[in-house]
Amino acid sequence: MVQPPPRDTLFDIGQVQEDFVFSERVAQVFDDMLDRSVPFYQEVIKGTARLLDIFLGPDDTVIDLGCSTGTTLLQLARLLPHKELHFIGIDNSPAMLDKARLKAEMFSKQDRVSFLAGDITETEEAGTGAFLLNYTLQFIRPLRRKEFIRRLFQNLRPGGVVILSEKMISHDPLLNRKYIDIYHQFKLERGYSELEIARKREALENVLIPFSMEENRELLLSAGFTSVEPFFQWFNFTSFLAIKPE
Repeated sequence: MVQPPPRDTLFDIGQVQEDFVFSERVAQVFDDMLDRSVPFYQEVIKGTARLLDIFLGPDDTVIDLGCSTGTTLLQLARLLPHKELHFIGIDNSPAMLDKARLKAEMFSKQDRVSFLAGDITETEEAGTGAFLLNYTLQFIRPLRRKEFIRRLFQNLRPGGVVILSEKMISHDPLLNRKYIDIYHQFKLERGYSELEIARKREALENVLIPFSMEENRELLLSAGFTSVEPFFQWFNFTSFLAIKPE
């Protein structure tokens, strides 16, 4: 029987006092943190699987950049066995990768899903079918994002796709504030306290820097993608599909 992930209490007991980092302590509770902090997290993975089923062919490679504990790739491997895809996760956190590899063995997916340590901004994997960026771009310094997306475009095969999911900001101050309030309520309903929410927001303040929908879309278009459309949105969370021309 698969045990539920350890509950995220990092900011309740005050273990994290500095800026947010993907440490061993964070890795231990990260699966619970995602499920309780990212709206419709599992639905976005299911939507991603549907899109990959449409746009990828047998033996295509899917690379998850900032793969953390491997949840997305393991779910995709479960949902798309008929595609015979190759899944690669890349992350710079040894603690996250250790947990990802353990989960791959637990679910007997190590023949299709592998994990590599590396700087995702230096990725060179020519001929890739799909790159996944799930709540990852927001942790890359804004000045580096344009070159990073351009690199992904160059490494995709013609017809390949990027799937980008991010927390967004709105340039409308009123809407931005209201969306943040709705997200705040979302986390309260999932068991986080006001103190936990405030502490985590403080820890992320100089680490997670979101763009607007327009800014993220322009990043993709300027790299060369011609079809860039959102396929999911929940207030200040959006997922994009970007297709490289054939």
